[in-house]
Amino acid sequence: MAWFKKTRKPRSVAPEKSSRVPEGLWVKCPRCAQIIYNKDLAASQMVCPKCAFHHRLSAADRLRTLFDDGVWEEFDRHLVSTDPLKFVDTRPYRDRLLASVGSTGLKDAVIVGEGRIEGIAGIVAAMEYGFIGGSMGVVMGEKITRALERAIDRRLPVIVVSCSGGARMMEGALSLMQMAKICAALARFDRERLPYISVLTDPTTGGVTASFAMLGDLNIAEPGALIGFAGPRVIEQTIRQKLPEGFQRSEFLLEHGMLDLVVDRRELKGILARSLRFMGCCSVRTSESGGLSETDAPSEPTEPQVRMP
Repeated sequence: MAWFKKTRKPRSVAPEKSSRVPEGLWVKCPRCAQIIYNKDLAASQMVCPKCAFHHRLSAADRLRTLFDDGVWEEFDRHLVSTDPLKFVDTRPYRDRLLASVGSTGLKDAVIVGEGRIEGIAGIVAAMEYGFIGGSMGVVMGEKITRALERAIDRRLPVIVVSCSGGARMMEGALSLMQMAKICAALARFDRERLPYISVLTDPTTGGVTASFAMLGDLNIAEPGALIGFAGPRVIEQTIRQKLPEGFQRSEFLLEHGMLDLVVDRRELKGILARSLRFMGCCSVRTSESGGLSETDAPSEPTEPQVRMP
């Protein structure tokens, strides 16, 4: 036994020094774990420069990448859901709407705008996943339907960029009715022989996939996008079988004939412009006299017009 006893004092922990590096400057790629500078990622349209993983893009950023000079005219931006069912689950639906409006600055989960894609006038509807998962409610159905009707009046092509979890359960059957409503508008649009291109991004699921997202004259998807009706786990539990590798990803759907193209986001604008020209759309540029002139396609296409399968 020792003839002395040492009293141990608790070690004092020095306070953590605050980092000099501001938060949010770096992003870790979920696929390759590469650390990417935020500005570099934004410059590459949110595509990882190492593994080409496509991060989600907001609806406004999507329109900036597609329209010339990032300029467009937005329509119906003030339409907002009236909470027709007075729905309440863990919290009132009205509160969810207000929270989504505050976080995204949008009134609903889609932005509709008219602009030019490499000189070609067109209307684009882009969905915002940050607004209640990009879900489809009465406002989205109304805005896309109005976009199709406006395009018929102005003889313009329409592009819909889908990024959605499906129909919005808080609006019940009224949400499901938008599937038929938009498809009916697309039928009228098709009778006018105008081009409709559907761009499917990660994720595109539920009622959006089961309706207008798969009805394009040309269906284009981004690499690795999840596209389907029910989720993979639901399907596995229902059929009690293991699903194939890559099931419901865009490459799998392309291989099985469900898509026409899988296109890197950085090349999407050029592919869309080439496709629209192939479908008979004209590029409109400013002439030397200051007026508008049509180029790259005849002003009166001969019949029958070429249609994409």
